[in-house]
Amino acid sequence: MIIGVDIGGTKVAAGLVDSTGEITHKTRVPMIPAGDAATGFAAVANAVEAIFSLAPEARGAVTGIGLCAPGPLDPKTGVVLNPPNVPCWRGFPLAAETQRAFGVPARVDNDANAAGLAEVLWGAGRGYSNVFYATLGTGIGAGIVLDGKILHGRTGSAGEGGHVTIDYRGPRCACGKFGCIEALAAGPAIALRARGKLAGGGASRILELAGGLEQIRAEHVGQAFREGDAVARQVLEETAFLLTVWLGNIVDLLEPECMVVGGGVAELMSPFFADISKNLPRWAINQRAGEIPLVMARYGADAGIAGAAALCG
Repeated sequence: MIIGVDIGGTKVAAGLVDSTGEITHKTRVPMIPAGDAATGFAAVANAVEAIFSLAPEARGAVTGIGLCAPGPLDPKTGVVLNPPNVPCWRGFPLAAETQRAFGVPARVDNDANAAGLAEVLWGAGRGYSNVFYATLGTGIGAGIVLDGKILHGRTGSAGEGGHVTIDYRGPRCACGKFGCIEALAAGPAIALRARGKLAGGGASRILELAGGLEQIRAEHVGQAFREGDAVARQVLEETAFLLTVWLGNIVDLLEPECMVVGGGVAELMSPFFADISKNLPRWAINQRAGEIPLVMARYGADAGIAGAAALCG
């Protein structure tokens, strides 16, 4: 048994994960991101202790604790460097502190890397050694697993697939670059595209669901699409095209055996997966690009817990 801990700016979620990747118990406690380092770590310790309370048999049987933490971080040393979302942890040795507190090995990594590893060990990427994982949501994160191991790069910063530029004249991304796939196809970009199409006063179910132009979110576009709305279909078709261009670059760079996609926007886009696969050869020099499975991730909202556990799997 392994405990997986998913740390965010507002919450710490923890779960007990068995050898098949099943999350048997889970809990959630508030994170205190702006106090001192000890207060922040107390939230992590409280979450782990809550799991032991839910499953007393786990105490003494847990073989490791994995932690997904906000970056930047060093996965080799387990040190959280300078995370904007958790300012209390500047140069904080999260793995070492966890190991000291609970007496079992601890590993730290970012959420997309870890979630990709969980999908290879237990999820939709099982049976493959070389997998590209992406999580599509408010942002776009990615993880690369080669020969069954996370590709970290020289400093631990490899795998930032969401910040691959596909249009250098495109909109400025929050990262500072222009035309990143995150700035073009994440949830806020889908909402922005819908607003642009409806700004002239056109009729659409999207507007009815949102209650106004400025209130439009990606989920309204998805719901309107499921109800047969033409504008919503157009918005999502354009998003699928942008994702195809992006994944064509990924295939030419990595040629993974499988591409696994998770997150709320991935669920929204899943009706277009077959079209993306069919059109990939137009956007890759690899003419067998369309043979690579493009599949939904096993883990939804629990990807952080499963991913953290996978670090010790």
